Amino acid sequence: MANYRDIRYTGFPASSIASGTISNSRLNITEFDDNKIVNDLSTLGLRVHTQENLNVSNTASASFDVFNDANGITNLTNSSHDGSGEYVSSLSLGSSSYDSGDRTSIYTVTDNGNWEAGSPARTALIDGTMSGQNLVLAQAASQTGVFVRFDLGAGNSKIYTGAKFTTQNTSAQAGSAWAWEGSNDNLSYTTLLGGQVWGDGSNNPQEFSWSNTVAYRYLQFVDRTGGAITTNYNNYNYEWNFKSATGGLNATGSFEGVAITAGASTSSMGAVITYQDTSGTNALNTDIILKLSADNGSNYSTATLTALPDFATGIKMAKVNDLSVTAGTQLTYKIEFANQSQGSKEARIRGVSLQY
Repeated sequence: MANYRDIRYTGFPASSIASGTISNSRLNITEFDDNKIVNDLSTLGLRVHTQENLNVSNTASASFDVFNDANGITNLTNSSHDGSGEYVSSLSLGSSSYDSGDRTSIYTVTDNGNWEAGSPARTALIDGTMSGQNLVLAQAASQTGVFVRFDLGAGNSKIYTGAKFTTQNTSAQAGSAWAWEGSNDNLSYTTLLGGQVWGDGSNNPQEFSWSNTVAYRYLQFVDRTGGAITTNYNNYNYEWNFKSATGGLNATGSFEGVAITAGASTSSMGAVITYQDTSGTNALNTDIILKLSADNGSNYSTATLTALPDFATGIKMAKVNDLSVTAGTQLTYKIEFANQSQGSKEARIRGVSLQY
């Protein structure tokens, strides 16, 4: 019987293991796939940046941007950054201006307020007449939910960015919890500007301004907390005018990330993105296209995005791993929009995390 020493070395000289390689398949070893861990880290980073409202940042192996500002993006083409909503879309806005004149044929006006006897119909607010009418919100114990609402009608909308009240009482107020809100279904309303006074004695006209990139059919001025009206002379207005922006959703558009300098040459990249279907359903790799580059955009590789579980309610998520790119140290991305249409298909990119 051969001893242990003979069995261990017979036919297997030390020189045989001093060089060369043995394949994983011969050793029955499965290569470790860390993509799930990497994607989880990207997701966690985006979640922390969202919850803490952090600016764009990066580590030695990943970057994170949730678009609370525009410092991490560049080269916006037929697209824009919305600072209040914290997203990028293919929307382009022009200048804003006030409407004027008789608009009673444009809007349908409704309300549920308690009005002083003798007040004219609420359409008097938009008839272009600047005298001979006093619209007075009457005394009441509470004005919770009181509104004046303006409806452009089916198929019509405006990107509202402000309003003004012309000729008003300059000595009293009807509470300080009024809000401007927009809607497209008359059921769910988005606050455009909250905590406002109706009856600002220091300014006539009284003007309101807000940031907005969404077109709405309905615009309303509503009291959300219901302060008591102690006198019938708290408010009277002769005319309300609304400011809206030109422009709209572009069918196509794109934007890029500001380049990140990697510590070493990179030839493989990945990414996780979060996005929102504001209207319609956007198809990955058709309506939302992601490209990655390691040479500052000189050469882009097109990713094939695959869906991940939703990031949050109404916020979707997708990823790509191990995409081969032209080697370099200046890492960036490009997102392209396609087939966008106001009211039927609109994508909003909410976050991007690069992996490298």
